Amino acid sequence: MSRLTLLLLLLAPFALAEDTAEAVFAGGCFWCMEPPYDELEGVLETTSGYTGGHEANPSYEAVVAGGTGHYEAVKVTYDPSKVDYQTLLEVFWRNIDPLDPGGQFCDRGSSYRAAIFYGTPEQEQLARASKQEVENRFDQPVVTELLAASEFYPAEEYHQNYYKKNPIRYKYYRFRCGREARLEELWEDH
Repeated sequence: MSRLTLLLLLLAPFALAEDTAEAVFAGGCFWCMEPPYDELEGVLETTSGYTGGHEANPSYEAVVAGGTGHYEAVKVTYDPSKVDYQTLLEVFWRNIDPLDPGGQFCDRGSSYRAAIFYGTPEQEQLARASKQEVENRFDQPVVTELLAASEFYPAEEYHQNYYKKNPIRYKYYRFRCGREARLEELWEDH
């Protein structure tokens, strides 16, 4: 085995990281935004967290109290050779209420607003085009924000994969919040 071949084999695990991309979406409660992405082939990981604000290392309590400017968001790490950003955008829109400026479903307040945080010019272009498509479907303005990505802070460990760790509580919360009913109302004919 040549030195070059050996070096390539040793570096192979690091090359995988270059074949991934990230997308950040705020769609209200981050617990509810992880499952639809985790179900997609090509999504490697979802991380619940906070972004878009001005306070470093915010806590859940500080974010939902409204003083940090952060949104509850989910960071999606994916393999772009298996799933593209356009597909991630489609999943995003089908899991939010793009017409609600005050939060999402039963969760109210600035930390629960919907937003797409684009990380590249291509993501921005695709996000703007997808928002325009959604606006064309409704007779009301789409209030979902498109914002440049900023520092993303992972949420506390108990929030990560909450729907897997607490499936009964998660299902009850999701039903009680009216998420399913509103999504069906918004998207059934679209």
